[in-house]
Amino acid sequence: MREWWRDAVIYQIYPRSFQDDNGDGIGDLPGITRRLDHVASLGVDAIWLSPFFTSPDKDMGYDVSDYTGVNPLFGTVEDFDALTARAHDLGLKVIIDQVLSHSSDQHPWFEESRQDKTNRKADWYVWADPKKDGSPPNNWPSVFGGSAWMFDPRRRQYFMHNFLTSQPDLNFHNPEVVDALLEAMDFWLKRGVDGFRLDTVNFYVHDKQLRNNPASKYKEFPGNPYGAQRHIHSKTQPENIEVLKRLRTLLDKYDDRMMIGEVGEDGLRQIEIMGEYTSGQDKLHMAYSFAMLSHEHTPKHFRDCIEGFMRDAPDGWPCWSFSNHDVQRHVTRWAPAPEWEEAVARQSINMLVSFPGTLGIYQGEELGQTETDIEFHELQDLGNIDFWPDNKGRDGCRTPMVWDESKPNAGFSTGEPWLPVKAPQAAHAVAGQEGKNDSVLATYRAALAFRKSRPELSLGETTFPKVRNPLLAVCRTHDGVSLTGVFNLSDKAQSVRVNSDATLAGAAHAQLAKGRLKLPPFGYAYVETRGDQSPVG
Repeated sequence: MREWWRDAVIYQIYPRSFQDDNGDGIGDLPGITRRLDHVASLGVDAIWLSPFFTSPDKDMGYDVSDYTGVNPLFGTVEDFDALTARAHDLGLKVIIDQVLSHSSDQHPWFEESRQDKTNRKADWYVWADPKKDGSPPNNWPSVFGGSAWMFDPRRRQYFMHNFLTSQPDLNFHNPEVVDALLEAMDFWLKRGVDGFRLDTVNFYVHDKQLRNNPASKYKEFPGNPYGAQRHIHSKTQPENIEVLKRLRTLLDKYDDRMMIGEVGEDGLRQIEIMGEYTSGQDKLHMAYSFAMLSHEHTPKHFRDCIEGFMRDAPDGWPCWSFSNHDVQRHVTRWAPAPEWEEAVARQSINMLVSFPGTLGIYQGEELGQTETDIEFHELQDLGNIDFWPDNKGRDGCRTPMVWDESKPNAGFSTGEPWLPVKAPQAAHAVAGQEGKNDSVLATYRAALAFRKSRPELSLGETTFPKVRNPLLAVCRTHDGVSLTGVFNLSDKAQSVRVNSDATLAGAAHAQLAKGRLKLPPFGYAYVETRGDQSPVG
């Protein structure tokens, strides 16, 4: 029997920004529960909840201080149970984040570990002695700037942190650490979660010898020094595979559960790691990377990502998405000017459904939501504050979901929202798009319904017919039918020759006449023929 997650569309919810039901300006679990009907109406199959666990929120919940507790800002464990029950009633699977590579420095484990070198958890985090001159053990940098090492005067040692200094890295060379994390994951499995999204999954294990990373090849020194190294020792270690196998063993004790891992790596190397981590039946069920979350919006890039994965992991499984809570919204990234934003939004979902694998959608994406311009005094995400204004941080994609433009804060909250709801974003509200067949929201629903109705898009073999730039063609062939999506990734009209027996399938923003498919700027279409050959090219 085919697993549910292979054909799933996963809708990411950022709890802090989805719906506030108690008026404190911060989204909560009851608010999410109330809005699940909207999510189900899109035709998605699952929700992914970003962290809602107990946390001091130095990194908006990605610094966990209790892996089995719920942050009171979001509600209670009982609220989570109610959310899960409602989601299941609506036919939605529930996936929750697991931030295992590091904890908060306020986690009891770390508070004990830092006391001395002989306590029961002394080796639960990555500790190392200073060099003779007092400097850090090696040259590893933090993703958020500065050294990845912070000196602790109590132990007179440095502890490692790949991110904020308040996010010490757990020591995965210690099997007791993995045991404790498995126990926490089991807590949520017993509460009925259907899967886990594993944050920074290739960061778990570090080089035990703490060898220096070599310099990367760059023409210009990067804006963040983290990009100046090849991180061959600080992450993506061979021992990581054994950790993933232990996690998979736990998941396999339950029916129909899955794990999806976030791979953070440079360039197309991340596609290779996705393949390594999903090959076989004993590691991750699937993986995703930042490969399609970049500014690169070319046919070659999308083709390279998909073909690279198919080549490196013929028995693995990918998940593709264009936006999430860590990157600028793709409509803003890819539209060459504001007047093209809606066209890019429509094309993007129609292109995404042509890709083989599981798909991810980030909240608000179905509205054609754009990046919010956050001013310095409005910043909440402090991880990238040292790089302002070249890097304005992640707040711009995390602003509240907009439900009704006529209501205060577009219906998100009756209180002052934690991030502002500005007019350009409120204009995309759900209420203003409902019932309009020409809305971006309607386009998303139609595209997802089209994907479900066409076995070629879930079961079909994938090839890329040769078409000239800036066109991308994705052919999916199954049971004697070829369905090819054609996408014009530019703001200039394009055309391509098609077979005389080709017909349009589904909604199209293009015209087919006399053997030519004419696509307007950011146009798209699906063309169908009988047989194994693509009708395009």
